[in-house]
Amino acid sequence: MQPDFNVKKSIRTAIGEALAEAGKENDRIVVLDADLSGSTKTSIFAKAYPDRFYNVGIAEQNLITTALGLSLTGKIPFAATFAVFATGRAYDQIRNSVCYQNGNVKIIGAHGGITVGEDGASHQSLEDVALMRVLPNMTVIAPADYEQAKQAVKFAVVHNGPVYIRSSRIDVPCIFDENYKFDANKAVTLREGKDVSVFATGDIFSEAYQAVTLLEEKGISAELINVPVIKPLDTKTIIASAKKTKLAVTVENHSVIGGLGSAVAECLSENCPVKLYRMGINDEFGQSGTPKELLSYYKLDAKNIADRILEIVK
Repeated sequence: MQPDFNVKKSIRTAIGEALAEAGKENDRIVVLDADLSGSTKTSIFAKAYPDRFYNVGIAEQNLITTALGLSLTGKIPFAATFAVFATGRAYDQIRNSVCYQNGNVKIIGAHGGITVGEDGASHQSLEDVALMRVLPNMTVIAPADYEQAKQAVKFAVVHNGPVYIRSSRIDVPCIFDENYKFDANKAVTLREGKDVSVFATGDIFSEAYQAVTLLEEKGISAELINVPVIKPLDTKTIIASAKKTKLAVTVENHSVIGGLGSAVAECLSENCPVKLYRMGINDEFGQSGTPKELLSYYKLDAKNIADRILEIVK
């Protein structure tokens, strides 16, 4: 797989298109949205199958419980809204109604992370992965690009149990092509290295990829691993890489508390204690700005990631 950084596509559009494609093949699929279908791109499914689309309004608790009710009738419901609302306002319903009984509900958390941009801290969900990861029975996925997002939806259709898929607002480079095969139990090693292991997830993965390229130009051999599924975590790949390089870095568009960084820290501390540096948002809220400005401000763009890793390695 050779990423094309000149071509950018939308993760949220990929999800909308994948839902419509899956809906054509399986009439059990229904989609619900909390009055944000234009932003979450479930509008694509709604246009194709209006009789299987439900706009519950700005009522996120109802969104989740209605989805659960439909699942109990044999439907495969996908419930979509902004990540900050899905995991925050409806947490009790996700925990006690869905996860407690292993309900077959799929949740799309759109607009995750600081790349929401100008909407600011109130809409920038930096804790959604942490909230979902701690719940029993929940599978947590943060696709890195268009192709991975489409395949994540297809996985969710056939997986029996709750799934949380984190979506992004911005368009991102195409990392994976049509030959890529999504495996919920496997992280993806895109570049092998010996000096440092870089684990990255979600829409920020492309920044980590470009950072590794910059490091290579400076003589640093970085192993780059994409972690699309944060729960269940592919501990085998993570441990093997850390044993080889003896140094690990995580990169995520999320708080460093409770997300990928925490998951990798837990894994390594129990199985292969090595030095770990977590790159993300450091226990603070986001702010308003363009995605490019915010990635630079929080030192999560390619250049800053590369500079930080270079300093760590040296």
